[in-house]
Amino acid sequence: MKKYSESELVLNGEGKVYHMNLAPEDIADTCLLVGDQNRVDLIAEQFDSIRFKVQNREFYTITGSYKGKEFSAISTGIGTDNVDIVINELDALVNIDLQNRLDKADHHSLTFVRIGTCGALQEDIRPGSHVVSSYALGFDGVAHFYNLPYSEEEQRAMETFRKEIQWPDSLNKPYFKAADKELFSVLAADNYPGITLTANGFYGPQGRALRLPLVMPDLKEQLRKFEWNGSKVVNFEMESSCLFALSSALGHCASTVCLSLANRYTGEFLTDYKTPMRALVKEVLDRLSV
Repeated sequence: MKKYSESELVLNGEGKVYHMNLAPEDIADTCLLVGDQNRVDLIAEQFDSIRFKVQNREFYTITGSYKGKEFSAISTGIGTDNVDIVINELDALVNIDLQNRLDKADHHSLTFVRIGTCGALQEDIRPGSHVVSSYALGFDGVAHFYNLPYSEEEQRAMETFRKEIQWPDSLNKPYFKAADKELFSVLAADNYPGITLTANGFYGPQGRALRLPLVMPDLKEQLRKFEWNGSKVVNFEMESSCLFALSSALGHCASTVCLSLANRYTGEFLTDYKTPMRALVKEVLDRLSV
């Protein structure tokens, strides 16, 4: 049995996972992941009770209960590089004996739901809408550093995308990963489902040009037209591809629901998002508490 060295499984002086400062008992089996640290408090204000709270760097965790079920609200910060840290450390909490540095005999599965914000790519998705990811299309490249399995459907989607978009060899190779089907079905009803584009930046990788020219100036238009298995690319965000890829490979369930703040087709933008975000958080908590 493999024993993890101190430089691979990195713990702090209290024996907790290094970046998140968490012990196994600190988290619930259902984790609500957000990018913004301030959104953790926005989720926790809906909890009936709180039993644990800690923050280290951008990683802020509050664990409490809602309608008799435990949840952990956790901030990842922006980007798939941070999601790589969060998913690996949360998995280590439940599937590695931190004291002995050995895998536990029995696998423990967690549920991850990302509650994020996004820019919509289709004209009919107005700011304030809820967008649920059936697939994540990753521009970030994190998944390529792991030897991960891809379903036949995911592989066909990747090949079709690269061919139809005429993807430049100079850019990261895109990848497709599916959301957990059961979680997707719970969250998708009465919302906007589709493929989420996970970008590795806010400006150029999402087709925004300020003072620098773009390699793919028509990226948004090409994405709007792409369709796979009846699903269109519906939004841009910056975390879901890594979340789906690592979670599925590690035996966890993951999905994403985002509040649309902007429509990249019409140019509309929602400046005050807290009230509609509270409504989205309550919707997610209610659906996961049934």
